[in-house]
Amino acid sequence: MVSPLLRLLLTLALFLRAILTAQTTASLAGLVLDPNTQAVPGAVVRLSQRVNGFERNILTDAEGRFRLANLPLQTYELSVEKEGFLIHKESVPLRDNLLREIRVRLQLAGERQSVVVSVQEISALVDPIQTGSYAQMNQAEIERLPLQAGNRGLEAVLVTFPGFAQNANGAIHPRGAHNQMTYVIDGMPVTDQLTGAFANAIDPNIVQTVELFTGNIPAEYGNKVSAVANITTKSGLGTGRSVAGSLMTSAAQFDTLSTVAQVSGERGKWGYSASVNLMKSNRYLDQVSLENLHNGGNSERGFLRVDWMASPRHTLRFSALAGRSAFQLANLRSQHAAGMAQRQLLRDYSGLIGWVHTLSPRTTLDMTASLRSSSSLLFDSAQDTPVTAWQDRRLTTGNIATRITHVSGGHQVRFGMDYQRFPVREFFRFGITSPEFNAPEGETYIPALTAYDLTRGGGLFRFAEQKTGHLASGFFQDNYRWRRFQFALGVRYDSYRFLSRGEQFQPRLGLSFHLPETGTVLRLSYNRTFQPPPNENLLLSNSQAAAVLVDPSVRTILGGALALIRPERQNFYEAGIQQSLGRRLAVNAAYYHKDGWDQQDNNNLFNTPVVFPTSLARIRVNAVEGRVILPTIRGFSATVSATHYRAVTTPPFTGGLFLGNSAVEALSQGPFLIDHDQSLAVHSVVSYAHRRGWFSTISIRYDSGLVTNPSDPQQVAADPDFADLLPYVDLLSAPPRTLPRIVTDVSGGYQHSSDGQRRQWEVAVQASNLANVTALYNFQSLFVGTRLVQPRTLGVRLRWFF
Repeated sequence: MVSPLLRLLLTLALFLRAILTAQTTASLAGLVLDPNTQAVPGAVVRLSQRVNGFERNILTDAEGRFRLANLPLQTYELSVEKEGFLIHKESVPLRDNLLREIRVRLQLAGERQSVVVSVQEISALVDPIQTGSYAQMNQAEIERLPLQAGNRGLEAVLVTFPGFAQNANGAIHPRGAHNQMTYVIDGMPVTDQLTGAFANAIDPNIVQTVELFTGNIPAEYGNKVSAVANITTKSGLGTGRSVAGSLMTSAAQFDTLSTVAQVSGERGKWGYSASVNLMKSNRYLDQVSLENLHNGGNSERGFLRVDWMASPRHTLRFSALAGRSAFQLANLRSQHAAGMAQRQLLRDYSGLIGWVHTLSPRTTLDMTASLRSSSSLLFDSAQDTPVTAWQDRRLTTGNIATRITHVSGGHQVRFGMDYQRFPVREFFRFGITSPEFNAPEGETYIPALTAYDLTRGGGLFRFAEQKTGHLASGFFQDNYRWRRFQFALGVRYDSYRFLSRGEQFQPRLGLSFHLPETGTVLRLSYNRTFQPPPNENLLLSNSQAAAVLVDPSVRTILGGALALIRPERQNFYEAGIQQSLGRRLAVNAAYYHKDGWDQQDNNNLFNTPVVFPTSLARIRVNAVEGRVILPTIRGFSATVSATHYRAVTTPPFTGGLFLGNSAVEALSQGPFLIDHDQSLAVHSVVSYAHRRGWFSTISIRYDSGLVTNPSDPQQVAADPDFADLLPYVDLLSAPPRTLPRIVTDVSGGYQHSSDGQRRQWEVAVQASNLANVTALYNFQSLFVGTRLVQPRTLGVRLRWFF
């Protein structure tokens, strides 16, 4: 329990200021001089990072000065070029949000002296600072990916990294977890489930860089931390222009059309960036049968960011995001024949205001205040079968955070506090519309549902509830460099107060050892994590009012109709290695083990689109993963990611509604492989960019297959909704799985530049699932149902720059 005094101290610290942000980017300022210490205007300053392809260019002003902001924390190569001078290169480590200031003195081209100043080998392809699995991707790489036409979010980008199992509607399972992932957008934490019918996903077009933490999660990140994507959005600062932008339009099969307009610029101390993304498609979600039935939809997303560098010591930022999507819910054949026409409407808006204050050359104060609200409306139809459902739910999350960063010697200390308040509102109604769905003479008859069987004189089940939860957190972390060792010493405390309660101290400890002679980094880490339950449909899942839906036999098996879902606790161990092979290749590999209690998962509510959270007693995950990186060499670059993991769940159910009878009984017999367990996933991306503007990318992904429901093959063969899907699933294996698949996506095009630097226009063609492979993501899963992989889809993209 948290004492009243501690709660008061948390509140006072968090509300210390009215304007707050948590900034996790770096800034670099510099002065370029000639041998006589005179300013050099118009010099080209280029900051780049070989491994992830990041690059930022700027010209020095009339006083020879430059400033680059909004930079991901990383070690960069800085080069300065000016006609008549030798090219200057040096390594610049940017590992905190303190302003780094440098002075560059150029040498005349006639002088024969070294122009390279390096604190470490610039060509190094390993990062000795990281003590856990970490990756980074920038906008240029994202733009080159052959993302599927009509893609809905950033998950399509993240799945190219190791550690993720791919599922339907863009869902990804990080490191054996269902969906416990946090997105941090410019300091605003987003823990909503952002795929499928839950909420609008993050638009990849607003991303400047994304940092992905999957091992040794820093102590400042909490809540859902199976993976953390730290997203830095595009900023107008550093563009060097008052107005710049692009207009992109694309078209593909299934009547897919999209338009993305972006504009950014800077004027004086102000910078701005904005975008609008419009999309419509007749294949909005992944289909549930070979035919694409009743599956159209459209989405609109907007983004705005404004930066104000009020003074060298004060920076203010405002960001706003909004999204809306309206779509049909895909039908099975029987549902389509009956005229079923369910629809869903998703809306969200977010806003944050931030302030970064430099207290001293070694210390900064960062603060944030953010608000996010998301809602979902499920519309029923008169012809719903075998059940009908209507829903209106809303989740609002207010977050306040403060961070202090101090650098001294080899120590980089960061500590802070967070407070979240999240009102949740849920309205729901449900009824049975088919006499065969819960027939009294059937083997799966549930007497409790008879009262809601509209074909037998029953009425609708109705649910309405709203409550507010709280999460208070504090953390301390020290990243300390000593000789060849890097220590990451962190601890976090969370106090969760909602339907259930819990608190926990969580050590986050990591160590790396660098062998620069061989280009090797060895890593070892241990994390204790505390993950509150997902809020989507949590009230319904934990309500005594919904307990009337539970069959008496299930109550007997599990000792009750429902139980409050408790926060999931995990011990997470990881050992890894980074190895550079000369200047040409880098290899990252890791082994990890997780033990978790009160494992979180999802369940479907009686064949409706409503998905609610549940929990099971325990999960154990063992995995090996690796990534091979080929940085850009003569225009070519490539990555290959591979993941093997085993996720074993131990029943019984410990939280949520215990619906169904045969399913609950089957999953209560002993340990089983969870439905997102997968033996092997391999994802390779190869890109080529010619200096004259031609480019192409090929993406090949292999998945060995997810675990499915142990359905009876004879019953499936007799079911016209699913019989023709039998060739794509192995129901006789132990456990049953979808069959392996290889999906290839390709894109290529030409980008025209006026002077070799400023882009003017671009044209590209793309093919998703080039070989037109028919495959299943999952089949009759107790947790997510049945979904198919997108068939071959051809598209074209045009883009104009201004």
